[in-house]
Formats: sequence, C-alpha cells, structure tokens
Amino acid sequence: MTKSIVLWALAILLAPFFSAVILKVKAFFGGRKGSPLLINYYTLIKLFKKGSVYSTSTTFLFKLGPMVSLCAAITVLMFLPIAGQPPVFSFNGDIIFILYLLGLGRFFTIAAAMDTASPFEGMGAAREAYFPIICEATMFMILVLFYIFTGKLQLAAYFSGGHPLGLWQAAGSPLLFVVISFFIILLTENSRVPVDDPATHLELTMIHEVMVLDHSGPDLGFIEMGSFCKLFFYSTIVASLIFPFELGHPLLNMGMFFVALLFVYIAIGVMESVMARYRMDRVPKFVLTSFALAFFATIVTLEFVK
Repeated sequence: MTKSIVLWALAILLAPFFSAVILKVKAFFGGRKGSPLLINYYTLIKLFKKGSVYSTSTTFLFKLGPMVSLCAAITVLMFLPIAGQPPVFSFNGDIIFILYLLGLGRFFTIAAAMDTASPFEGMGAAREAYFPIICEATMFMILVLFYIFTGKLQLAAYFSGGHPLGLWQAAGSPLLFVVISFFIILLTENSRVPVDDPATHLELTMIHEVMVLDHSGPDLGFIEMGSFCKLFFYSTIVASLIFPFELGHPLLNMGMFFVALLFVYIAIGVMESVMARYRMDRVPKFVLTSFALAFFATIVTLEFVK
C-alpha cells in the first residue's frame, strides 16, 4: 500500500513534466529551442500566487468547476496501476466508477463554462459535451472485450502485473486496434490535435480552451493541473499496452514504464507537429474511428472465442 501511495503521489508530481515534453517536441519540429521542461511547474506556481477574478454574472458553480475537475482527475489516478504495481484503491467494477468520475469532472467544467453566460464558452461546452459521448461508447466497447478475457470490470485486472501481456496473448492482433482506439480517445478527451489545438487563441475553433477563458489565478491552476493528471491517466493506459512486459525487477519495470510513457508523450508531440487540426465537421468522423476499431476488435474476438 505504501508503494502504491508513493507512485500515486509521484504521478501527480510528474504529470506536468511529461506534458512539457510535448511542448519540447513541437519546438524541435519548429526549429526552436522551446521552453524548459519545468515550464508547467513555473506556470502553476505563477497562477497560484495570483488572485482569481470573478464576473458578477457567475455563481458558486463557476468556483466549484475547477476544484471538482481537479479532484476527479486526482482520484482517478488512485485506481490506476502505475508501472505494473497495484493501485491505491481497487474493487471489482471500479472501471465504471472511474468513467463516472471522469464524467463528473467534465460535467462541472461544462457547468462552470455555461455559468458565465458567454456565448463563446457555451459553444465550447456544447462541443465538449458532444465529442466525449463517442469516446464513452468506445470505452464501453473496449470494456466488453476486456471482460471477455478477464471476467472482471477492474482496472487492476487489466494493467497490473503481467495482465497486459495476458491480454495480448489472449486477444492477439485485434488488441492493436484497441491501442489505436485508446490513443484516439486520449487525443479527444484531452483536446489535442487533430481534435483541438491547445495552443490556439481563436474562440471559434476551440473546444476546451474556450471553456476556461474566464478562469484565472488558482482556479486556472486547478484546471491546468487536472488536465495534466487526466492526460497522464490515458497515457499510462496506452503505455501499459504498448509495453506489457515484466523485466523481473520492480526498478527495471518502473524504468521501462516511464520510457514507454515518454514514448507516448513524444508521439502526441509528433502528432501535433505533423498534423493540423481537423475542421469541426470532420472531428466526429475521426472520433468515430475509435469506436469502429474497438467494435471490429470485439467482434473478431467473439468470433474467435466461438
């Protein structure tokens, strides 16, 4: 239990660092030196030193949104097996609880955006409510596949110890479609290119960033920290699937896990460097690709099991 708590705290501390790797990769492709890898820590410290400004049109929901989204993201990490180690909390059915927690954080973020009475933030909130619906359908389709092999709805039963390798041995090549689906979900849930561009400042093309335009100071810091933790959560799942091996020693497993995690963040940076954001009418088709891949993998697996 102590090791699990230490890894959970380490995940929270390292989440901003890994997010800065994406900025470094984009700077490399742009021929620039880029900001230091500790830039997100400097930004968080700067935000927490400032004061928050609130509009007279907002209510307590506007203040509650950033705190709930951060608490939801941090709580989700408690159920995440890191480097193959057991999570802080785990029970059969916890994956459903995790999905509801992520939905709770999204709900309060959307509610805070709607509370500003801003048409731009309302537009971003509508998009934020629309695209994750497809991601949730994909997640449940993947859960059907994982349940076939493990008989459990438990995150630790999928990604702790040697279970990821067991999934590959049981599913075979269809699991490759699941990896791609998870990566598309990662890009969509975290508003990354080609679904959204976190670096844009044009309200008409933004999804997540336009919802937090009125937040400032510590509130914005909570939102940023929650985004780092959420990205770490999905990246850990992808890293566990692309490197499912155990090396026989906890330190070696942890080292290779962080290498695989670094590879996932670099892949996100490369994606944002070589691709442009899709037109808004093409985004649903891109997100639906994840559901199609997960559905195909599940159907093929069910036929194989028969």
